[in-house]
Amino acid sequence: MSLMSVGFAAGPTGPLLATVMAAVSIDLDKSVLLQMVIFAVLIVILKPLLFDPVLSVFALREERTEGARQTARELQLKAGELLTRYEQELDRINRVAAEERDRARVETARLEGEILEEARRAVQRVEADGRARIQREVSQLKAELEARSESMAREIASKVLGREVAP
Repeated sequence: MSLMSVGFAAGPTGPLLATVMAAVSIDLDKSVLLQMVIFAVLIVILKPLLFDPVLSVFALREERTEGARQTARELQLKAGELLTRYEQELDRINRVAAEERDRARVETARLEGEILEEARRAVQRVEADGRARIQREVSQLKAELEARSESMAREIASKVLGREVAP
């Protein structure tokens, strides 16, 4: 029985395929049946010994891979949630820090004002004390000058006139 006789050569490829297929012939004899029986026996023997364990390893690998993917997805979701919480906490901390900075700035400005006011008062006291001391010294000097003015006038007059002046 050949392929040509079965009708495989007829078709859209035409005479070229018919020429190639004419050289191929299949004989169905006892060796084909023997090969089929050997193949069936090997399938029956190898299925529990080789195919089933290999297929179970593939299934287990696929199951573990999918489990690992699912675990990775869950961990990624947790990481996203943690990142969101971290960013929210960081924003809250930044707000609190800004409030503390503002509060510290206000307190510093208040303290600076108090210190400047105290310094002004101290300067005014020192200035008033200085003016009072100068005023006392000026008064003392005026009193001394008034007390000594007559004797100094006589002395100056006697030096200018060249003789002693009577009081």
